[in-house]
Amino acid sequence: MDITLALGGGGAKGNAHIGVLRRLEKEGYKIRSVAGTSYGGLVAVLYAIGYSPNEIQAIFESTDQAHLYGRAPQDGPSLLGMAGVRKMLDNAVGEKTFADANIPCAVTAVDINSGREVFLTEGKLKDAVLATIALPGIFPVQRLNGWDLVDGGVLNPVPVTAARMLSPNLPIVAVVLNDPIDIPVRGYSIPIPGIFPKSITDRLARISLAQSLDIFLRSVDVSSRTLSHLRLEIDKPEVIVRPKVHHLSLLDQVVVAEVAQLGEDALEEVLPQIKRAVAWRARLGRKIFGKN
Repeated sequence: MDITLALGGGGAKGNAHIGVLRRLEKEGYKIRSVAGTSYGGLVAVLYAIGYSPNEIQAIFESTDQAHLYGRAPQDGPSLLGMAGVRKMLDNAVGEKTFADANIPCAVTAVDINSGREVFLTEGKLKDAVLATIALPGIFPVQRLNGWDLVDGGVLNPVPVTAARMLSPNLPIVAVVLNDPIDIPVRGYSIPIPGIFPKSITDRLARISLAQSLDIFLRSVDVSSRTLSHLRLEIDKPEVIVRPKVHHLSLLDQVVVAEVAQLGEDALEEVLPQIKRAVAWRARLGRKIFGKN
């Protein structure tokens, strides 16, 4: 009952990954490796170093979502900062590296200089997470190992290729958070860090900058869902899980438990597919190694 996971990006929608992990464990599946992009990369790292789904949920529930995107002195040019995210990672991950993971793990990012996808499998986990979630223009570019890295979803919203690299002989369960291409695009609101009075934040939300951000993020949404659709057609994971998180936006403040439950519900729907994929892989393995 061994599988590998590819956890897609989606901002606040990514809390659904918690429910997927929890239900897989309840069903007795052994997650032998995990790859993640963007928020999926964050969840992948936490799971790989030994946090249970319930513990990951507790970490996210204890995080002040209103202050996640405040700016810090080390943040480069960007609309929002990483102060709250960095604090959460300092507490949950600290100075651990990929070598400290209990199972193989990879997160993806994109080097904006070469235009190439980068698989991060070495070094500090905290640095890798900050790179994979760096939505271009919204969050600061992360400079790492000579690369200028941004969100891995720019080229690969669901890292099936990375999961296959980690465990070539296992069925891949891909968790897709992008909206299907036939669903209308939702509008976005700017998450002003909670350091201003409400009267000021209300005015900021109405200015042209917020309206420009809405247009930009909707454009990112359109390209991301199309790219995700095409990549899944090419990369062909054995099972696709689609939590019903289409009512959520990337930067929404959410009730973590409710979104996690949507992941459990979606996993329930594909359990027969996972069972068939595991059985098929087992038969293939026996055939390759000459066993009956």
